[in-house]
Amino acid sequence: MLNTTTKKTIEIDGVTLHLSQPDNTSSEWIGQEEVLRQIQACWMVISEKDFPLSPRITGMPGIGKTTLAMVAANQRNQPLYIFQCTSDTRPEDLLITPVLSEKGKISYHASPLVCAIIEGGICILDEGNRMNEKSWASLAPLLDHRRYVESIIAGIKIQAHKEFRACVTMNNDESTFEIPDYILSRLQPTLQLAMPSYQDELAILRYHLPFSGEDLLKMTVDFLQKSHQLDLDFSPRDGIHIIQYALKRISQEKDNPLAKDKMWQEA
Repeated sequence: MLNTTTKKTIEIDGVTLHLSQPDNTSSEWIGQEEVLRQIQACWMVISEKDFPLSPRITGMPGIGKTTLAMVAANQRNQPLYIFQCTSDTRPEDLLITPVLSEKGKISYHASPLVCAIIEGGICILDEGNRMNEKSWASLAPLLDHRRYVESIIAGIKIQAHKEFRACVTMNNDESTFEIPDYILSRLQPTLQLAMPSYQDELAILRYHLPFSGEDLLKMTVDFLQKSHQLDLDFSPRDGIHIIQYALKRISQEKDNPLAKDKMWQEA
């Protein structure tokens, strides 16, 4: 049975907004401590006239960009909200969505981004370069010194809480939009996440797969490290899935002493 919590609402300029719950996923960051410190530096405010930066985290899919941002947010002890950007994301999806209730009334639901703006949380715009320019344009005042958003649908302007922070993750692949320069200039600095070292990658797989044998882990890391050297698109996430599938197949062939190598090759 699911535990339900009372939905939170807030009134702004006579409009009642329904807020969503923050993300409570537990995450751990392994290796590349410097880039974690860089994110924390971006979110610092060192003077009354200073304001936080909204960095963009770039890298190949599956290397931990979102996890990195989640851990950075958790270290600040602020509520975390994640918005998954897609090619058909509309400005109202980013801000406030009208929903027709059973009684025929319209209720306004705040996006994870707007919830973070109101609650003084941190929002990760995940895979931001999948989003089109029209949606990005609605965030221009939020990402500079003005720090507000305007919802045409709800007819309200929302000033960001002073503790609000944001970052954007971006994949290095071809299935994305070109982000306009006036937005890129607001998403600074660019933090490039590299593929992990051998020891870091082994530690990552051990963390996610504590039930796996050491030989399978090392076999997979050897493969991943070679693929990194050849610039092939295999990430730690791929390694986790390879081992997961291999272990499930091995469990089906318990009586076969050669199953381990065979099933790993199959995966």
